[in-house]
Amino acid sequence: MRIKFPLMAIGLEIVLIVLFGLFVEYETDPSIFQQLNNTKPTTMDKFLELYPLFQDVHIMIFVGFGFLMTFLKNYGFSGVGINLFIAALGLQWGTIIQGILHSNGKKIQIGIRSMINADFSTATVLISFGAVLGKISPIQMLIMTIMEITAFAGNEYLVGEIFLASDVGASMTIHVFGAYFGLAVAGVLYRSGLRKRHDNEESEYYSDLFAMIGTLFLWTFWPSFNSAIAEKGDRQYRAIINTYLSLAACVITAYAFSGFVEPRGRLDMVHIQNATLAGGVAVGSCADMEIKPYGAMIIGSLAGIVSVLGFKFLTPFFTAKLRIHDTCGVHNLHGLPGVIGGLASIVAIALGASGTSSMTIQAAALGSSIGTAITGGLITGLILKLPIWGQPSDQKCYNDSVYWKVPKSKQHDSHFHEQDSHNQLEPEP
Repeated sequence: MRIKFPLMAIGLEIVLIVLFGLFVEYETDPSIFQQLNNTKPTTMDKFLELYPLFQDVHIMIFVGFGFLMTFLKNYGFSGVGINLFIAALGLQWGTIIQGILHSNGKKIQIGIRSMINADFSTATVLISFGAVLGKISPIQMLIMTIMEITAFAGNEYLVGEIFLASDVGASMTIHVFGAYFGLAVAGVLYRSGLRKRHDNEESEYYSDLFAMIGTLFLWTFWPSFNSAIAEKGDRQYRAIINTYLSLAACVITAYAFSGFVEPRGRLDMVHIQNATLAGGVAVGSCADMEIKPYGAMIIGSLAGIVSVLGFKFLTPFFTAKLRIHDTCGVHNLHGLPGVIGGLASIVAIALGASGTSSMTIQAAALGSSIGTAITGGLITGLILKLPIWGQPSDQKCYNDSVYWKVPKSKQHDSHFHEQDSHNQLEPEP
């Protein structure tokens, strides 16, 4: 941490500054005539018009995702702190790599839409971060950020520019991609020593409260996330309304099924922190389509149910049988609801809710997102598995004190739990 991480971080930032100096410029209007005569909205008009939506998305990335990761009792600094590092790095690299693909050989023009899209690319990495939370080092996250955003940009270009698929809220290109990329990395980095639950892989009362802050920020601003790049007018209006209703319906079914699957009907905070957001994920691909208000509510209701069932039954199965340890359950919040979103868009098009795409194209977009994510995740996982990146030992997983200066009282608690978990993780004779 004292040598490798600072050198890699500073070196990468220098490279980014050089790339911005060579290839990036301020966005300008295509015609001076428009600016002089004000016959059409200028670049600044468009910027100010979309800036409130950008702010909402920005808050989701830095506050929502950050605090959602703080549920582990001894890993809150890393949850919210590494989230900030990933996001700051990712939005710079996303601007470059997406700009190269979309600029057609010209200079990359940075404006409000490119800023929103850069945040979107960062969201993909933050989703994957949840699958490996507590088990990898900051250096590994730096490498993973660069590699994942590169793969994401390629798939997003294929889905959006080549297939011309409809995915305004990015159920497939962000949520499905991020979830399955993270699961692939987690599968490669699986540790048999963590097959039994680590003592630090637990929450406490106040860590769950902090995580719930992240949930509330994400839930509140999700309509902006799904409508930020929608076509202005009816489509953007429908994206906001459909997301709003899908989220509301999702909360009800998530609460209902959480009580249903738990002993004595007690609500599980893990379900409430995560499954209540699944409606925003699931409605994303068809958010701007004419799916009717009740259609959005059906999608949200199904997403809440599937997400809770995933946390209850699929997560233990993945860990025990498939050797994929998903710390945050990103498969249940992003993967499965994202697949529902892709399938919902296919059904919506079949029912005539949109004429901008076709069932075949939507299916191809979903398949591309899953396939590219798994392939990219496996390659990234193999690189991260090299024993030179400072990955924490089994005993020191989910522990801030490995990478952070923490208060003395927390150091004592962490040391106690480390010794306890070491005893629990001793191999059986």
